[in-house]
Amino acid sequence: MKFIVFAIAYPLIWALSRLPMRILYIKSDLLYLFMYYIIGYRKKVILENLKLSFPEKSEDELKKISKKFFKHFIDLIMESIKAFSISKKQISKRYKYLNPELINKYAKQGRSIALVGAHQANWEWSFGMPLVIDINSFGAYTKLNNKFFEKVIRNSREKFGFKGYKTSDLIKGMQKNFKNKNQGLYLLLSDQSPQPHKTYYWRSFFSIKVPVHTGAEMLSKRFDLVVINYVAKKVKRGYYEVEFQLITDTPKEFENYQITDKYTELTENYIKQQPELYLWSHKRFKHRDKVPKEFS
Repeated sequence: MKFIVFAIAYPLIWALSRLPMRILYIKSDLLYLFMYYIIGYRKKVILENLKLSFPEKSEDELKKISKKFFKHFIDLIMESIKAFSISKKQISKRYKYLNPELINKYAKQGRSIALVGAHQANWEWSFGMPLVIDINSFGAYTKLNNKFFEKVIRNSREKFGFKGYKTSDLIKGMQKNFKNKNQGLYLLLSDQSPQPHKTYYWRSFFSIKVPVHTGAEMLSKRFDLVVINYVAKKVKRGYYEVEFQLITDTPKEFENYQITDKYTELTENYIKQQPELYLWSHKRFKHRDKVPKEFS
């Protein structure tokens, strides 16, 4: 059955990915109208997240952000489809890196890097990063249940040089790289909510106590990684700019959770600049009523 689903769906996705971006955005506009006004996909979740994050904003302001988010979200789906066939020239034109020299400076020093980021703007096109940086690049991903889709999506994301690890294999992969003295950059999107029973740390995010991922901090201290934040900003439809920002190159000097705090503060500030570009369709605050006493 999984192969049948793949055999039917993948040729359609591939054909769609070959269309010019202007045609994909026309389809995006039509799909937006259907998903927002007819289906109403996660409208309540999105508005609830926005109300909790921006209590100072009026109902009308929140609805405007919600609509802008939805339009961007559907665009992101089309841009993710385009990723299957996008060329080096196209992605270099549409997804620009403003200061790759920050990465390359530490790469020349022989340092490995934890690149932390968030589900902001377009993170899917970050697989083009090896085109501008001089270091082997790795990313953690969640394995799909359909092995046929798993293979083609992984191949698509690795076509410019990125290498993927299943999340459960990331630490093993890093250990092997360090043992073999293979330098690397590890892209870690750390903004989504972990399960409470797997959480070591809770802190405020938009003034609400939530569980936060601390894996990037733990790995940076364990392997002495340079920690660099990356944020993608939308310049106009289909065009993004990425900026890198040093968090620390001496992670072992930080107290527990200070690196996580700094990353979370940066993420929140960037979300406030372009709130419609954050992934509000997930229940970011679903564990807010489960805060342990020691973090209350």
